[in-house]
Amino acid sequence: MSVLAWILLGIIAGSVANLIDPRPSRGGILGSMVLGVLGALIGGYLGSLIFGVGISGFNLSSIIVASLGALLLLFIGRALRGV
Repeated sequence: MSVLAWILLGIIAGSVANLIDPRPSRGGILGSMVLGVLGALIGGYLGSLIFGVGISGFNLSSIIVASLGALLLLFIGRALRGV
C-alpha cells in the first residue's frame, strides 16, 4: 500500500474507533490519523498472528482489522492514563 492509502486507512480506522468509544478524544483529525495508522499496524500484526487475517490493501476487512487495532490501542492508552 502507498503512504497515501495508509493515511486514508488511518483516518477511517481512527474515526471509527473514536465513534465506537463514546468518550471524547483530544487529538482531532491528526490524532485520529495517528491512532488509526498505529492501530492498523497493531491490528494487522495481531490479526495475522492470531486469526490469519491482516492488512491486505484498502478493503473492508483491512478497515475492520485496523479499527479493532485502533480500539485496542485507544483502550490501552486510556487505561494507562487512568481516564
